[in-house]
Amino acid sequence: MKFKELTTKSEGEIKSLLLELRAKAHDLAVKIRLNQLKNPRELGAVKKDIARIMTYLNQKKVESIK
Repeated sequence: MKFKELTTKSEGEIKSLLLELRAKAHDLAVKIRLNQLKNPRELGAVKKDIARIMTYLNQKKVESIK
């Protein structure tokens, strides 16, 4: 997911996407511990997407305060 894609979505969509990604990250972490995942780098990509979403939400929060 790219940062520009977040600007076209509503806040509700972004928050639901964040919940989905957090659940996916948890599932991937469990699969890594059980050696059931072929590509462990997938977890890193999901974490980066979560960080992008959190950054976007925090920026919107700061802009609304100003």
